[in-house]
Amino acid sequence: MDAADTIAAVEEATTTERTRIGSDKALIAATGANLETDAVWAAAATRETGVAEALDGWASDADATVDGAVVDAFDRAATAASERAARIDAAPGDPDALSAHLDAVDGTDERVGAGLVAPALVFDRFYLQVVSYFVNEADETSADVARELRSGASDLEPARDALAALDGSGRERARDAAVEAVGVAYEEYANALEAIGLDPKPVC
Repeated sequence: MDAADTIAAVEEATTTERTRIGSDKALIAATGANLETDAVWAAAATRETGVAEALDGWASDADATVDGAVVDAFDRAATAASERAARIDAAPGDPDALSAHLDAVDGTDERVGAGLVAPALVFDRFYLQVVSYFVNEADETSADVARELRSGASDLEPARDALAALDGSGRERARDAAVEAVGVAYEEYANALEAIGLDPKPVC
């Protein structure tokens, strides 16, 4: 299982969760049903800032046993997330569940999966709804910004580079950690909707 196979395995294992996270209920869950522009941007800033801080900490604290390609991937992804957060005109709120989860992840292999693979897949779905929100608001300037943020946040290149530096068993651990992290994000989404009386499952 190479880097591409690892990412594909995560995608396959989390299809249902990612589909629901990217539904039209995504921003209801992320904002506590406060569908105002400031709240939407604050939710985005919270997610970008949380991931940036976790990745930056991992890059800074990496010891000599961590492959340089992995450290570089953490650093690049942290810098990119910080730059995206800086583009968002909103202060981050309390850490979201995925960010809080990353603070507890130990092990280089696990961090590659949870911190590089999972956020890219989750943020791709989250920003899909941010774009839709601003399109519906007829705010094309903000929609364009959201599209650019989505493109950057869903970039899996750092994940591929880091996964390529791991051995086969390391990629398996990264896969499992990524699946778990996506599950954490989904659980937060589902719990937030259930708390306000909405079913996280799609209505067929």
